[in-house]
Amino acid sequence: MASPVYSESPDGGWGWMVVLAAFFQTALVFGVIRSFGVFFVEFVQYFDKLSGSVSWITSIGIAVQQFGSPLAGALCTCFGARPVVMIGGLVSGLGMFLASFATSLMHLYLSIGLLSGLGWAMVFTPSIASVARYFKKRRSLATGLAFTGVGLSSFAFSPLFQYLVDIFAWRGALVILSGMTFNLLVCGALIRPLTLKEDLLASEKVAVEQSKDRNCLGQCFSLFDLSLLSHRPFMRFVLAITLINTGYFVPYVHLVAHARGKNFDEYRAAFLMSVAAAADLCGRIFSGWMADLGRFQILHILVFWTSLTGLSLALVPLGQSYTTLLAISTGYGFCAGAMTPLVFSLLPEIVGIGHIFGALGLLQMLESIGGLLGAPLSGWLRDLTGSYTTSFCVAGGFFLLGSLVLCTLPNCFSCCSAKPLDQLAVVPEELKVDPASDLLNHEVTVH
Repeated sequence: MASPVYSESPDGGWGWMVVLAAFFQTALVFGVIRSFGVFFVEFVQYFDKLSGSVSWITSIGIAVQQFGSPLAGALCTCFGARPVVMIGGLVSGLGMFLASFATSLMHLYLSIGLLSGLGWAMVFTPSIASVARYFKKRRSLATGLAFTGVGLSSFAFSPLFQYLVDIFAWRGALVILSGMTFNLLVCGALIRPLTLKEDLLASEKVAVEQSKDRNCLGQCFSLFDLSLLSHRPFMRFVLAITLINTGYFVPYVHLVAHARGKNFDEYRAAFLMSVAAAADLCGRIFSGWMADLGRFQILHILVFWTSLTGLSLALVPLGQSYTTLLAISTGYGFCAGAMTPLVFSLLPEIVGIGHIFGALGLLQMLESIGGLLGAPLSGWLRDLTGSYTTSFCVAGGFFLLGSLVLCTLPNCFSCCSAKPLDQLAVVPEELKVDPASDLLNHEVTVH
């Protein structure tokens, strides 16, 4: 069957169905991860293990999801996003189903941590990359709408999972959760294949490189798009996001504990995170709309929201009254939410849409270093100083440092957008396309 080739992203049409699919995919991946604390309590009681041992279930899952992202990107390059997402949905649902038969924590490590984690990697990276490929002018808004699934599901899943556990116990609840997760196959089926002009250029370039270097190492280098590791703007962007990621998860882990330390009861302390989550949801939509107005460069907007997020974190220790702490939490949630979709919207401008699968996979893997170190560092500072004041100040400092690194990206101090990798790299003569050809100016059909 003929497949249309677009000179640029269609910026709508079926793309909105891809956004809807990504909405449910982010909900069924990160919404489940954020709400898994309900099962955490049940596992601690049933297996009679320490909290630290049980915590490894979700920690392994998150680590596998992030470190497996380059593999997901490579599979998408070979087979397309649709089959990869559908297989990922099958694997993650199977992991949840097998976990319902668990007789030990090792069983849960392997089923939820390893199997579901791998499935989450094969779902998240292709779905967000597909949204970026379908949109250009409205990419930030589309990405923001896709990520609202995380906020809404965080509200809905925790009470839902608790209800399922109360009615069916944790084994029955995991069976139902696996059924919900299998809906990722339907979401994957909604991702129609999309061929862009840059895809043809990138695939021809890879073919030329592979013809020159036929050894296994060279094949892997091309498949995983490891040439991006020598692309300086991309690596500086990765460094910035890794620094930001180091401070990003600190409030999710320690804000409630900080509020309890200020003698606020557990319900008022927990309400801080609920308000932050609601503000996060609004921030994602607002920043997407703001970026797509075209009045400001996406990089400038990202630096703005990142800096405000860092400042709001540094102000947390000043919240001596509940009203002040609630206002600061709301500000943090809004700014952090506004920042998130812009990270994924800016990436194609740095590397080019033809490299989005490989770039997103490498970004996810490398930024995980910050996510893994941030919360333990914050806890160590709390143990060292006796309060969370230093922890939040240091977390805010990581955001501000990340903002400074973002300012080193090309054209940050001009009104022009950074050139993508395809324009920065030297294109071989045999891969250059005639500017007057139909491939650049019209939609054509490839058989």
